[in-house]
Order: sequence, then C-alpha cells, then structure tokens
Amino acid sequence: MVEAILWDNDGVLVDTEGLFFQSTRETLGKAGIELTFEQFLDISMRQGRSAFQLAAGCGWTTEQIADLKLERDRLYTEMLQQQTRVLLGVFETLRALHGRVRMVVVTSSQREHFEVMHAGTQLTDFFEFVLAREDFKETKPNPEPYLLALERLGLEAERCIAIEDSERGLAAARAAGLRCLVIPNDVTRNCNFQGATAVLPSAAEVLAALTAL
Repeated sequence: MVEAILWDNDGVLVDTEGLFFQSTRETLGKAGIELTFEQFLDISMRQGRSAFQLAAGCGWTTEQIADLKLERDRLYTEMLQQQTRVLLGVFETLRALHGRVRMVVVTSSQREHFEVMHAGTQLTDFFEFVLAREDFKETKPNPEPYLLALERLGLEAERCIAIEDSERGLAAARAAGLRCLVIPNDVTRNCNFQGATAVLPSAAEVLAALTAL
C-alpha cells in the first residue's frame, strides 16, 4: 500500500466538470463568443489554460475579460450550490482508506469554489490538507501543485500516488514523478490517458487498484 494518496477534486470527488463547462460556455455565449465542447476539452482539460483566451482573440481587453470571469464565477457558484453531487464510490472509498493511508486534495479550483462544493459533502474530514488554486503559481499540467503537496507531506513521489480525471492532471502527476490512477467522467471519457498506472471505471475500484500495486 502507498503511504499517501493525492486526490484531484473536480470530476474525481465531485461531479463538477460539466458545470464548469456550462457556466463558461453560457458566459462567453452572452458575449457573442462560441465555446464548443471540443474547444473546452483541448483548452481547459488538456492544456490547463483559460477558455477566456477566446475572448482575447476577439479583441476583448484584459479588464473586460476579468469582468467576464467574475460573471462566470458567479454563475458557477450558483450551479455548485444547487447541483454538486459526490461521484460514485467516493465516500465509501475514502471511509475505507481513512486512517490507513494519508490523503490530501490537490485541485485547480479556487478555494472559494472548493468550499461551496463541499459545504454538504462530508468529505473534507478525510483529508490532511487541501491545496487550491491560490496556493501555487502554475496550475496543472505544470507539476508545481503536486510538487508542493509532496513537500508538505514530506514524502518522495514513489511512496505516493495521484488520482486524476483529465489529461492535464495526469501530465502534472507524471511530471512530478507520481504514479497516477485515472477515473474518467462524462466530460473526459474519450481523452488519452497513456501513461496512467490504471484507468478505473469509478472510485469504487480504487482500493483494489492500490492493493494490486
């Protein structure tokens, strides 16, 4: 058994990737800018960049884009308050692993959004700490978030494993020297997860996958 598990949040613990796409698409749409699902997958889920770069390409100023992001964040927060749900097998798996292995969250979400998501999930007590977007300079696929988590844990990468749902998350974990289990969701199901330690259908299979390492 590994000594620590570094969990991603969106699309792994809670079903929020689709809400983020929907809120971003609606906000850009009101500004007359189309965001397709394929563009979102490439820009956000693969490259780890902001879909609002499409607005920059249409001549929007930095200040105007900042206002668009604030509007998206407001809409996204409303959606999270109403529609966040814990994904299949997550609670049971966390409960089974709690006390047996150290667990932390490494997420690209803003901390405010993370707290809204988990206001009623009862998941956060399972984790030693949470690293959110404000805690690092570069986000996934850059390895910085995972390297910072390893530093705080005081563990070498080979003694840990990450759990992700996206290409950018897998790339970040691998660049940090971590093995990585991938649990695709409805948004990332058709992505390329070459290099993953294993690709699992749900969090319910995590314990068996860890035992097999």
